[in-house]
Amino acid sequence: MSTVSRALEARTRRMGKQTLRFRLTPAVVAAAAVVGPKEGQGPLGEYFDIIKQDDLLGEKSWERAESRMMAEACRVALRKAGAALGDVDYLIAGDLLNQITSSSFVARELKLPFLGLFGACSTLAEGMAVGAMMLDAGYARAVLVAVSSHHCTAERQYRYPTEFATQPPPTAQWTVTAAGAILMATKGDGPAVTLATVGRIVDAGIKDPLNLGAAMAPAAAATIRQHFEDTGRRPDDYDLIVTGDLANVGKEIAAELLSREGMELEDRLFDCGSSIYDPSQGVEAGASGCGCSAAVFTGYLMHGLLTGRYRRLLLTCTGALFSPTTYQQGETIPGIAHAIALETQDAPGQ
Repeated sequence: MSTVSRALEARTRRMGKQTLRFRLTPAVVAAAAVVGPKEGQGPLGEYFDIIKQDDLLGEKSWERAESRMMAEACRVALRKAGAALGDVDYLIAGDLLNQITSSSFVARELKLPFLGLFGACSTLAEGMAVGAMMLDAGYARAVLVAVSSHHCTAERQYRYPTEFATQPPPTAQWTVTAAGAILMATKGDGPAVTLATVGRIVDAGIKDPLNLGAAMAPAAAATIRQHFEDTGRRPDDYDLIVTGDLANVGKEIAAELLSREGMELEDRLFDCGSSIYDPSQGVEAGASGCGCSAAVFTGYLMHGLLTGRYRRLLLTCTGALFSPTTYQQGETIPGIAHAIALETQDAPGQ
């Protein structure tokens, strides 16, 4: 193949500056959500596969509990697809804990070739984008994408141990205790991954780890705007434009930023962090954590795609890329957002 031919082929897989177009349209064959008791008591509880009765899951530590949730989510997704571990070529996983140790320990248990990712709470969409690239390029036939978070592990790492019983401000978000797993394959009856818009870092200058919605909202708005610019699509081409965990504060900021550019999303904007809990559950602005968008997507939103309620979604997972060290050194909190377009077989233009 000549240099010119390769360049032309590369163009067919790209749209605009940041969006990838998948020719084989990898399918989400199965998805599973394992959540903690607080999440199960929320308004979306009926859509989760497994609801645990306590956050410790009978383990000796919160960290072990988080790994167990992810492993269970992977096995449930495989069972729902009628597949075995031997059918999976790669595990793509990430979490919030230390050096993504929850994911690494799950990979140790499942014994699958492993790619570990850290995109903070954007890791689900990042993992799906990487998995779709591998499937579309022919490097794999099936991949597992898994992410997790746990309230008790994340809070004591990034903010304060729960035993401190500190009073959070109204901008604070509650880290979700949940894991989600997605089996993607080159062929399947589930919704197709057709496009991926890879985000850029946007730093709004926020330094407060108890105001992550404001830190992530500009990145979400930038990726959503870039997606429409690259693809030529409009907001009304989607049934829902989903953000990961901006929660109430960040969702309003993102909507306002897009509105200033003439993009009115109106009732199409759906935020996982604003939806997984009821306000009466004492979660301040809403939810955060890798498990937030993972549980809502693999549970509630996948149900909507499979039952025909939705035919086309734009899943935009958001992440705050900071660490306890950078926070203590006075650094700002960079934001990132990655977007995945999911479409059913009867979606317009399919």
